[in-house]
Amino acid sequence: MSSFTTRQLHDWCLLPASELDAVATKVPFRLVADSATMGRLMAEELVELIAANNAVGRATRAIIPCGPSCWYEPFTALVNEQRVSLRSLVVFHMDECLDWQGRELPRAHPYSFRGFMEREFYAPVAEELAVLESNRVWPDAENCREIETLIDAAPVDITYGGWGQDGHIAYNQARRHPYSPATLDDVRSSTVRVQDNNLDTIIALAQRTFGTAYQFVPPMSVTLGVRQCLGARKIRLFSDTGAWKQTALRVALFADPDPEYPMTLLQEHPDALITATVETATHPISEHPEWDLGLTT
Repeated sequence: MSSFTTRQLHDWCLLPASELDAVATKVPFRLVADSATMGRLMAEELVELIAANNAVGRATRAIIPCGPSCWYEPFTALVNEQRVSLRSLVVFHMDECLDWQGRELPRAHPYSFRGFMEREFYAPVAEELAVLESNRVWPDAENCREIETLIDAAPVDITYGGWGQDGHIAYNQARRHPYSPATLDDVRSSTVRVQDNNLDTIIALAQRTFGTAYQFVPPMSVTLGVRQCLGARKIRLFSDTGAWKQTALRVALFADPDPEYPMTLLQEHPDALITATVETATHPISEHPEWDLGLTT
């Protein structure tokens, strides 16, 4: 059960997108025009961090998502053009989809995050600049404890990511199991694990990719926990995927921490920033103030 009322949610959704970066929010917010603008920002900010660490001989440890997809081409182009070495970059991949038996998907599957990242994030980088194979940490059903230990061994510089329809970070969905619900403290301290995907996550991904054919969406996933994702020195979340992210954004900006929306825990971090495109930040309710939704509370 959410900690806020439907009336509160309505009021948050009613705000025009243009006002979101001018009002008091629980988490700092940045509005950008479109995917291309956001992709350039993501690329430039990560390259700047890696280059600064390289200059003082320090490795960069980063938690990296599969998506948003707008930043891979500008990132790899900047790395190649500026000759920024990624040899000291350690990449902890956020999550991975699994089949119903917890097995890896074929690399050509649209929800094989490893397949996508190998093609779009790694392959375009010049070989002499590329992330070492040993520094590419891929989660799977067998290595959860190993990854937990690796991340705990030293500080992580930055977590990049998006968010899901319920405000999940990585694959830290709201836990809705009737017999073992998760408290806020459970979500906050969650760690690397294998899990079933929520039904709403499956429907959202089916609508996005498969014409709502939910039968093709992977039913399981492996994910870094909220503890790992929010343990980094900096958290930067981004979205350009519009409708299915709009409500979670409003909740993240205005609600108190809530286990139904794990993204609300960003407000407990000292250096977190949410960035969204105008499309993602524009809620339908904000465009229809004449709607009467029959709210009583």
